[in-house]
Amino acid sequence: MSERKVLNKYFPPDFDPALIPRRRQPKNSQQVVRLMAPFSMRCNTCGEYIYKGKKFNARKETVEGEDYYGIKIFRFYINEITFKTDPKNTDYAAEHGASRNFEPWREEQAVEEEDRLAKLEEEENNPMKALENRTTDSKREMDILDALQDIRARNARNERVGQSVDLMARIGVEEIETEEDKERQRAEEEDEKLVREVFSKVSMPSGSGQGSGEGSSSSTVTVKRKADGAEPDLRSLLPESTQALIASKSAEVPVVKKRKTLPKNSLGIKMKSKAPNKVGAS
Repeated sequence: MSERKVLNKYFPPDFDPALIPRRRQPKNSQQVVRLMAPFSMRCNTCGEYIYKGKKFNARKETVEGEDYYGIKIFRFYINEITFKTDPKNTDYAAEHGASRNFEPWREEQAVEEEDRLAKLEEEENNPMKALENRTTDSKREMDILDALQDIRARNARNERVGQSVDLMARIGVEEIETEEDKERQRAEEEDEKLVREVFSKVSMPSGSGQGSGEGSSSSTVTVKRKADGAEPDLRSLLPESTQALIASKSAEVPVVKKRKTLPKNSLGIKMKSKAPNKVGAS
């Protein structure tokens, strides 16, 4: 089996192709070839039906005196059945010993060809009929173009829907996270708004009123925030007399100095510093 597939053969070193004798064959010699039946047929001798594609060992020869624009025509022999090539119709023609089975598509092609020829002949003799035929053909072409456009639009719409579904499937998790972030941000804004409403009003006592003429009752001062959220200074909201009083009181308060603490040694015992000796006392 392996030798059947070998393409290269061994040639000895002293091989000389010029020494091979030339065989003289007759001009129209037959060759044995392996082929398949090109069409379904029925044998006229035994009545057996031969389907298309059945394999045979056939003899092949060139038909003498027949060609089609220089193309050779070959004849094949299967026992008593002969058929030959038909380059004109790109087909095979049954010649002897068998009859070709009926092929309905060939009849349809022949009828279509006859109708086409009859239509051309009628258009040549009747110009109005030619105009009607052209109008009908143009209308048919328009209908075909409209149907094609509808199919393209439907395909484009289906493609867009498929892409949107894939996109939603890919960003589904991101969309959920975005909704959670929006909810959290909304809650933070509500909390901040509530805090601003609570702390926007500050209760401050009015001054004892030296020259102010105001009682000891407390008054409510409304503090308005700026757009940037910066808090105003509370002292700037007080009257000038109250500001002067607070400044004088803070100036009179003595500054308490911190008591020096003596260093501790490693044993935790405080060391007292000795007073310096007075010089010049006699």
